[in-house]
Amino acid sequence: MTPRDDIRDFLATRRAKLSPEQAGLPIYGANRRVSGLRREEVALLAGISVEYYTRLERGNIGSVSESVVEGVAHALQLDEAERDHLNRLIRTATTRKPARRTATRRRVRPTIQRMLDLMPMPAYLRNGRFDILAANDLGRALYSPVYEESDTPNTARFVFLSPAAPEFFLDFDKIQDDAVAFLRTEAGRDPFDKDLQDLIGELSTRSQTFRQRWASHDVRYHRTGTKRFHHPLVGDLTLDFEALELPGDEGQRLNVYTAPPGTPTAEALNLLASWTAREPVNPTRNEAS
Repeated sequence: MTPRDDIRDFLATRRAKLSPEQAGLPIYGANRRVSGLRREEVALLAGISVEYYTRLERGNIGSVSESVVEGVAHALQLDEAERDHLNRLIRTATTRKPARRTATRRRVRPTIQRMLDLMPMPAYLRNGRFDILAANDLGRALYSPVYEESDTPNTARFVFLSPAAPEFFLDFDKIQDDAVAFLRTEAGRDPFDKDLQDLIGELSTRSQTFRQRWASHDVRYHRTGTKRFHHPLVGDLTLDFEALELPGDEGQRLNVYTAPPGTPTAEALNLLASWTAREPVNPTRNEAS
């Protein structure tokens, strides 16, 4: 699909999700054929002509002004992630298309690895396509079912293709929704990343569930929240997470998990940490002859 196709489908799906009641519009007549907003209603709310909005929804962007884009975003009640996504799609559609490129965001700086190793809580480093690039011992232990699938683990591939995923992630539907929404956001941010497009193509080919969710055009930022796991060794875990962007390594982020002290999850993490603790290395002494 082209960026213009993405603009068309994104605006159409946002319009379909917003009812007249949610937009504060009156409903006239009982024979309304659509549950979402009509194009003319979006145009009214955005302060532009129906013809202009129709051209926008068809991907005929031209030199659209920031005020028009803001008006459409306001009319469709787009959140931060959706507004950013729309603006990226417009920029991509109105600039010269570069060649597809292979991403170079797999390198892990030694400083980041040291930070991971010094963290007492589970943590790992990933890029925008869900490749796990590095982890500390506790992070690797937490995600052991993912590592069992591959020496180069990718959590999106695990979520949609592994039969072990529904047991490991307790809120499995939400995990799938979030994964697709993040990948859709990343595709809007960097639409010419060959590795990312290859992953999306693979998941679309092999997973009907992924295809259905991808067609919804949902986008979402994944910065903080709570995840529930069923770990094969220590049972159920409820962990808070923070996703920390690395300004020095574009596209990479640290995912750090914690649990409130004194909770069953904190005790389970302590148990898991005790099982994964490395033996101290004692220097060999030279015996005097």
